[in-house]
Amino acid sequence: MLNNIYKKIDELYPETVERRRYLHQYPELSFQEMKTAQYIADFYEELGIPYRTKVGGNGVIATLKGGKPGKTVGLRADFDALPIQDKKDVEYKSKVPGVMHACGHDGHTSTLLTLAKVMKEFQDELPGTIEFIHQHAEEQVPGGAIAIVESGALDHIDAIFGTHLWATTPLGKLQITRDVFMAGADRFEITIKGQGGHGAYPHETKDSIVIGAQLITELQQIVSRRIDPLETAVLSVGSFHAGDTFNVIADSAKIIGTVRYLNVSIQEQIIKEIEKIIKGVCVASEASYEFNYSKGYPPVVNHKEEALLVMDAAAKVDELHTIEEMKPSMGGEDFAYYLMKKPGAYFFTGANKEGHDYPHHHPKFDFDERAMPIAAKTLISAYFEFQNR
Repeated sequence: MLNNIYKKIDELYPETVERRRYLHQYPELSFQEMKTAQYIADFYEELGIPYRTKVGGNGVIATLKGGKPGKTVGLRADFDALPIQDKKDVEYKSKVPGVMHACGHDGHTSTLLTLAKVMKEFQDELPGTIEFIHQHAEEQVPGGAIAIVESGALDHIDAIFGTHLWATTPLGKLQITRDVFMAGADRFEITIKGQGGHGAYPHETKDSIVIGAQLITELQQIVSRRIDPLETAVLSVGSFHAGDTFNVIADSAKIIGTVRYLNVSIQEQIIKEIEKIIKGVCVASEASYEFNYSKGYPPVVNHKEEALLVMDAAAKVDELHTIEEMKPSMGGEDFAYYLMKKPGAYFFTGANKEGHDYPHHHPKFDFDERAMPIAAKTLISAYFEFQNR
C-alpha cells in the first residue's frame, strides 16, 4: 500500500505546489491566521474528513479514522507567517505588505493537506487513526502548540511526528537526532538608567551608553568563562539603543537579546549570571537598571525509539539519498511542547533551492518545492512504522 500512497502523492505534486503558492501570496501573522484556518477547514470539509476548528486558538485538527484497528498518531504542520517584506522576484510573492512566509510554513501546510487527500482514498485500508494537526502561531511566544496541548485535544494520541522543510539543507537529505534536536529559546531585555547630559561634560553624567557597552562585553563572558565548556549555550545581543543625537549623553539605554540552551540547568545558570553582571556593572557606575527575562520555547527533545523509527521510515523514500544524525540546532521550535507530552520525533527535510541560498527569516527566503512530496512520504512512512512496531 505504501508504494501506491507514494505514487498518489507524486501525482498530486502540481496541486501541492499550486496550493503552497496560493498560501504564500496570502500570509497571516501569528495569532491572526483566521483566513488561513478557514482555508484549511474548507479543504477538509470538501474532503469529507471530520475536523475541529479554534483548537487552542486558531488551530485546526482533522481526524481520519482508518478501516482497520490501530494506534492514533498526530502529524503536525504550522501555518503562520512573519512580519517581513517579501523581496523575491517571483509570481507567487506575498500580496500582503510587510508579511511573508519566510520559514516554509506554507509548504508544511500544503504538504499535510496533500497527505490528507491521499490518505482519504486509502481510508478503508488504513490501520489506526491519523490526526492532522494544523497549528497556528509557531513564530511568536507563547506559540500555538502549548495552547493545543493544554486544550486536551491530543490527550488520546499515541505519538506525534513533524518535519520542517529546511532551506539550508540539500534536497534529498533528512536530518534528525535521537535526543535534543533544537534549543530552548529565550528573550531578555535590560534597561540601563543613568544620568544624561551634555556631550562636552561627561564627568557630570552617568553615561548609559558606556555602561551598556561594558555590560554587553561582560555578558559575552558568561558562555566563554562561566559555563562548562562541554555544555552548549548561546547569548546574543540583537539590539542596543540609546540616544538620538551626537552631542547629548543618553539618559538610558536598552539592550535586547536572546539566550539559547540545550540543558534546562544551564538556562537557570545563565539567568543568574546575567543579573549578577548587570548588578555589578551598574553598582560600579552608580546607575540603576530593569531586567526582564522571558522564557520561550523549551528544547525540542526527540524520543529515541521514535527517532530511530523515522530513520527506518526515511530509508523507504527513494528521493532521500542521505539520512543524517545531526548536531542539535540552536534554533527554537514549539514542537517541544508536543514531545514533552507524547512520544514522537521532529526532523528536517532538506529543501535547499539551488542557487537561492537565503536562510530562514530572510526577505528572499524560498525553498525547493520538490521537498514537499518527500516530506509527505516520510511522514506517512513514519506513521506506518509506528503502527507496525
